[in-house]
Amino acid sequence: MITRMVRMTLCVLRETFLTSAPLAGVIIAVLVLVAPPLEAIQYIQLAIGYICVVIGQSVFLLGLNASILPVGEVMGRNLIKLKKFVLIILFGVVFGLLATVAEPALVVLARQTHLLINEVNETLFVWIMGTGIGLFVGFALFRIVKDISIKTTFAVMYILLFLTIIFVPEEFVALAFDGSGATTGDISVPFILALGLGVSVTLSKRKGNDDIFGIIGIASVGPILTVFFYGMILNAVHGGIPPVGVYDPGGGEANFLLILISNLTNVSLAIFPLLIVFLPFQFFLIKMPNEAFIKILLGIIPVFLGLLIFLSGIDFGFAFAGKYIGEVFLEAGRPEWFRWILLPVSFILGAAITLTEPAVTVLGEQLEQITDKKIKRMTIRLTLAVGIGFAAVLAIVKIITQANILFFLIPLYASALIMMKFTPRLFVGLAFDSGGVTGGALTSALLTPLTLGIAQAVAREAGPTAQSVLTNGFGIIAFISVTPLIAVQVLGIYASRNSIDN
Repeated sequence: MITRMVRMTLCVLRETFLTSAPLAGVIIAVLVLVAPPLEAIQYIQLAIGYICVVIGQSVFLLGLNASILPVGEVMGRNLIKLKKFVLIILFGVVFGLLATVAEPALVVLARQTHLLINEVNETLFVWIMGTGIGLFVGFALFRIVKDISIKTTFAVMYILLFLTIIFVPEEFVALAFDGSGATTGDISVPFILALGLGVSVTLSKRKGNDDIFGIIGIASVGPILTVFFYGMILNAVHGGIPPVGVYDPGGGEANFLLILISNLTNVSLAIFPLLIVFLPFQFFLIKMPNEAFIKILLGIIPVFLGLLIFLSGIDFGFAFAGKYIGEVFLEAGRPEWFRWILLPVSFILGAAITLTEPAVTVLGEQLEQITDKKIKRMTIRLTLAVGIGFAAVLAIVKIITQANILFFLIPLYASALIMMKFTPRLFVGLAFDSGGVTGGALTSALLTPLTLGIAQAVAREAGPTAQSVLTNGFGIIAFISVTPLIAVQVLGIYASRNSIDN
C-alpha cells in the first residue's frame, strides 16, 4: 500500500513538474533577457514560489481523488433521498454559495478590484459572486431533473446576458466576466462537477452521459449577472463609478511564513464548508461504512496542505511578477514594435498556466473516465491550453489598442452558440464547463496582474484620453472563459465523427 502511494505521488509530481515547466521557462526568459535585473531576494521568491506551486498542486490532486470527488459523487447520488424536489434545488443553492465564498481565485480578484476602487468592499464582492453561483447551481440541477435542452439553456441565457449589458457601467463589464471565471476554481469545480455527475446519473430522465457536463457552465452565468447589478447599484448610489486608483500589488519584501499563516484562514474557509455540508448527509442519509468515511476524512488533509502550499507559493513568488513583466514591454524608450512581443509571450504564459491549473486536470480526468479513455485527459488539457493561449493574445491586443471588450466577446460568444447546432450534447456541456474552470487561482494571480500592469502602462502613455485601468485592465479571464467554448466544441465535432459521442 505504501509503495503504491509513493509511486502515485512521484507520478503526479513528475506530471505537474513537466506541465508547469513552460510557465517557469517563460518567466525566466523574460526576466533574464528582457527585464532589468531584479534584486536577489526577488529571484529567490520566484524560485520558492514555483517549487511550492508544483508540490502544492501534486499534494492537492492526490487528496482530491481520495476525498472531495468521492464526496461530491455520493452526495449527488443520494440527493434523491431528500424526496422533495424543492429541497434538492435548495441544497444546490446553499452548496454553490458555500463552495464559492472563499474560492482562492475569487479572493485574489476581490483584492485586485478593491485596490482600484476603494468603495468596492472585498467581502461583499465575494458574497455577491457566491450568491450568483449558488442560484445558478440550483437552476442547473432544475434543468437536469426537468430535462431542459442544454443547448437551448445556454442560448437563452447568453442572449439575455448580452441584452443586460446595455444598462451596465462600462467599468463593470469586463470585471463581471473575469469574476465569473474566478468563482469556479480549485475547490468549487471538483465538488460541483462530481455533484452534477451524481445528480445526472440518479435523477436525469436520459440514460446516456449527455447531462454529466454543463453544471459549471450554467453556474458561471450567475456571477456575471450579480456583478452587473452590483455595478448598476454602485453607479446609482455614487452618481457614477468612483475614481479608479493605482494598481500596486507590491513585491520584494514578502515574508513566506506570514503569507503561510495568513492563508490558513482562507484555505480553512474553503475546506470546512464542504465538511459542514457533507457531515449531516453522512450521518442521516448516506451512512457509508466507517472505513470509507475515515478514508475520506483523511483525504481532506492533503487537500488542505496542498492548497495551502499552492496558494502561498503564488502569493510569495508571483505576486509582483505578472505586473512587472507587463510593464517592462511598454517602458519609456522602448521601440514601438517591442510591445508586440507580448503576444507570443502571453500565448505561452496562457497555455502553460492552463496545463498547471488543478481544476483543468480534474475536468480532463472526468472526460477520460466518461469516454472510456477514448479521449485522453491530456487531449482536453492541450485543447484548452491552445484556446487559453489565444485568449491571452486577444486580451493583450484589446488592452494595447484600448478597444471595447464587447467587440471581441460578442462575435466569440455568437460563434460558440452557433457551433452548438453541430456539436454533440456531451461536448456542449463540457465546452461551457471548460470556460468556467480555466480561470483558477494561478490565472488570477499571474495573468490578471500582467494585464493590469500593461493597462497601467498604456494609461500613462496615452494620458487623459486613456481608458481607466479598471475598464482596460480587466478582461483576461473573460477571454479565457470564452475561447474554450470554441476549442472544445471543435474537439467534440471531431470526436463525433470518430464515434466518441453522438
